[in-house]
Amino acid sequence: MLGRREFLLSMAAAAASEPWGCPVLDIHLHPRRGTDREIDHLTGAGITRAVLLPGAGSEERAKSLVDSDGAHFARFTNADVREDPAVVRMRIALRQGAIGMGELKYPVEIDGPEMRRVYELAAELQVPVLMHYQEGAFNSGIRRLPELLKAYPKTVFIAHANSWWANISAEVDDKVDYPTGPIKPGGLTDKVLSDYPNIYGDLSANSGRNALARDPEYAAAFLERHRAKLMFGSDCPCKDGHGAGQVGPVGNKCMARETLTMMKKYVSPVIFRQIAWENGNRLLKLS
Repeated sequence: MLGRREFLLSMAAAAASEPWGCPVLDIHLHPRRGTDREIDHLTGAGITRAVLLPGAGSEERAKSLVDSDGAHFARFTNADVREDPAVVRMRIALRQGAIGMGELKYPVEIDGPEMRRVYELAAELQVPVLMHYQEGAFNSGIRRLPELLKAYPKTVFIAHANSWWANISAEVDDKVDYPTGPIKPGGLTDKVLSDYPNIYGDLSANSGRNALARDPEYAAAFLERHRAKLMFGSDCPCKDGHGAGQVGPVGNKCMARETLTMMKKYVSPVIFRQIAWENGNRLLKLS
């Protein structure tokens, strides 16, 4: 049995390793380039584990990181869906340890033949597909999403990016990437999360942060209402978990810290843990 001093030391160590009050899973971290290290972002932002989403040229780096440090990293796979071998490549990667597909970010329609092949593979191998929705640029046609979710009930979708989070409101201007002001209830994002069991929301990037910041009262109720369908992700390019090298809408701040800080303000510790840790681990079947 631990003595009082040993117990207090162990509690202090646990608190230091979990600055957010619980472990945190980042479901959206892109592999770094050059000498930048992914582990530096996790450590600096107080994140326990991350899912690496490779892009062109970074698939091998993601695989190497998972092979060498599976305690901190898991990985998805990616391929240009416009190319015929894409599904074959991703099938091989999934058999070699990848646990999902994405972030898929290509100039196609959400229900075009390229994406339908992906959805069929995801259903067959029972892995999720993480989608970047940006109307007029990547995976266009988000208003047809309900029909797609009906057509592929065995495919698990993780939704992310500008158009997904803009549609948290019933009033949407597709030309505005980061809308401001009060949210009008009845948005597509709210509806599909309520109506379809096979779609989840990824809170990463400035699109997710902005959706929480623009209308705090609505955002707090949204997080509580969809507590079982939302997952924390950062999509943060900063080098150290404190904003080094970051440029863009949040200035020299860490996107992960900005989003986690808002979540802590808006919801109870139980709901925070569910969104920051439990949902992602359950959905992705992580230990």
